[in-house]
Formats: sequence, C-alpha cells, structure tokens
Amino acid sequence: MTLKAPGHRLSAATGIDRGDRLYQQDQVEIFSHPRVSGCLLAVLADGMGGKSGGRKAADQVLLIAKQLFERFVPGKDNAADLLRKLVEESHLLIKLTAITSEQEPHSTIAASLLLPSRECHIIHAGDSRVYVFRGAQMLSRTFDHSLVQRLIEQGEIREEEANDHPHGHLLIGCLGADEDPPITLARHDQLEVGDSVLLCSDGLWHYFTPRELGTITHALRPRDASKMLISKARQRARGGGDNLSLALVRVDTLA
Repeated sequence: MTLKAPGHRLSAATGIDRGDRLYQQDQVEIFSHPRVSGCLLAVLADGMGGKSGGRKAADQVLLIAKQLFERFVPGKDNAADLLRKLVEESHLLIKLTAITSEQEPHSTIAASLLLPSRECHIIHAGDSRVYVFRGAQMLSRTFDHSLVQRLIEQGEIREEEANDHPHGHLLIGCLGADEDPPITLARHDQLEVGDSVLLCSDGLWHYFTPRELGTITHALRPRDASKMLISKARQRARGGGDNLSLALVRVDTLA
C-alpha cells in the first residue's frame, strides 16, 4: 500500500501467520481514510479465548476500528479521542459477546493513527506492541500490560529475563476482561522521512531485539521487511510459535 500526502508518501504492509497453532486468532489491517489522502489507521488485535472466541474478539476490534475511522474527520476531530473510543467500544462489544457465548473472548489491541501532517498517535492494551523507529534506531515503544512488565518496573526481574519467564503470557490489562482496559496513549508530533511505525503481536516481537527490528524495517521496503520478519520469527520459534502478525508503515519521499 502506498498513500500520497503533502510532501511525502506512506508505504505500508501487513503480515500474518498462524505459526504452529491450530487456529489463527490474530487480525491486522491498515485502513486508508476514505476522504483524506495521507491519513491512515493501523490496527492489530491478538485474540484469546478458544478457537473461535479469540478470533471473534479480534474481528470485532477491526470492525469497530473501520466504523469509527470512516466517521473520523482529520483536522476537526480529536485523534486521541478516536483511539480512546476504539478501545472502549471494542471492549464493550467483546464483553457483550461473552454474555451470549460459552467462551471468554478477550483481545489485545495496538493501533496507530497517522495524519497528513505526519502527526502520529498510538494506543495499546495488552502485550501487542507499537515501535517507532527513526532510521534503524528505536525512538519509542509501548510497554506491555503484563505481569512480567510489572515485575520489571518493580525491579524484581531484569528486562532480559522477561522472555523466558514462566508467567510471561499473563496479562494485567486487555479487551473483554472484567476490569476496564488501560487507556495508554502516546504521540509523536511529527514523523520524519525515513521513520517507521511497527505494530506487532507477541508472537513476533518475542523473537527480536529492538535493534534487529529497526535494522530490518529500515533496510527493506515494508512488504519485504514484513516477509523477512515473519520468516525469521518462524525459524526462531523452532516449531513452537504462536500466531504472529504485524503492520508496518514508513514515511518516504515523494520521489
């Protein structure tokens, strides 16, 4: 996908793989604004809750995202409010679905809204991440709403121990849980040409350092970078890989 905007263009791609699981419960999509060039919304959801429950929850996140984004008016409506509504309405819909379902659907969410001005807004809940790179260097990343992240913040474990922690899969915030999801927003006032935004589920980021992610996203076009990241993650999983998904957007020159 390529979108033109004033003074730059956006190159984007998504990637998804079932990994070594029986069912695909990740969902990812990049929506281009129906009326405003250079405005897009990238959304990734990692569903949980049985073979159909998790997929349904992830599908509902993307449905809400599409509906809200189609009504969004860049330059008039507040970007942070759109992302906040995306989390709140997805959470409510998933909880309502659980009432009539024998499963307990839940989902993470990672979303990034890019405006034609190159302003970038980010929200997440759970352990799906959003990275922002300047060239190959990481500018920022989201921090998981998980037990191991809390242990890191409390100084009980080091960050390099988190990937191998026996409770690494336990979340303390997500969509569809009994408690309301965390509303964790971030913003970059203006991305530069060469900057990249990467959304990815834990089935992918688990196998890479930020330096590796930055190097690959900077060196290759988004579609080629997506393919390489999925291929390497599958190799490193050695037959034990989770569902994995990503969305990658890069700011490029018009030439």
